[in-house]
Amino acid sequence: MSTTQDTTLSLRVRDVSGQKVASVDQVPTDATVGELVDRLLEELRLPTLDAAGRPLTYQARYDSEGRHLNAAERLTDAVQPGSQLTLLPNVNAG
Repeated sequence: MSTTQDTTLSLRVRDVSGQKVASVDQVPTDATVGELVDRLLEELRLPTLDAAGRPLTYQARYDSEGRHLNAAERLTDAVQPGSQLTLLPNVNAG
């Protein structure tokens, strides 16, 4: 018999500047990193367009390991409960 504790986790998330910080609870462990990032963009009110009006995309960095998470990774495989993630905008030169 599984419990909510087994199927959800809590995380701390910040933007790259450190000015916007959120604690998120009840995140389903079977969610993908990409689904979490989409949810957090809204919650942290991060811009979705750059200064020229082009769409911005973001990726998550797992701070304790210093690695960028793949959007397709399942949270249960990618992070530990209570971890801190940083959302970073993808910069496209051009």
